[in-house]
Amino acid sequence: MRLVIYVLLLGFVAFTGYVRLAPTDLTRWNVAPAARPAGDYRQKSGFLAVRDLAPADTLMQLAQIAVATPRTRLVAGSVDSGLVTFVTRSALWGFPDYTTAQLDKGSLRIFGRLRFGRSDLGVNEARILAWLAALDL
Repeated sequence: MRLVIYVLLLGFVAFTGYVRLAPTDLTRWNVAPAARPAGDYRQKSGFLAVRDLAPADTLMQLAQIAVATPRTRLVAGSVDSGLVTFVTRSALWGFPDYTTAQLDKGSLRIFGRLRFGRSDLGVNEARILAWLAALDL
């Protein structure tokens, strides 16, 4: 019985370590969101929001809001390039969600998606909509 408990404990520690320490291929995550008409697009593994007529400084403001979000940091891109990608980790497990934002010709596209699992349980949608509310978009 102790052996089973030790094996389960070891598996748990290995899993949480992998989730937090797995290398990130930024070329996979720092990619421009799909061009779509203005609106919100729910997906099982994420959420895409598109807003037209965004002011030129919107991406700078969004970046400031994003990095002020708990457990969120910029991992790729820059405001000057017009494309930024953030990682936000869940509080308990540290699961990473990647959010990429692009400002292109007055259109702001924000795409948040999970890295592990099949469903993000709506956390990307909630985060992106909160960021957009802070931007008044």
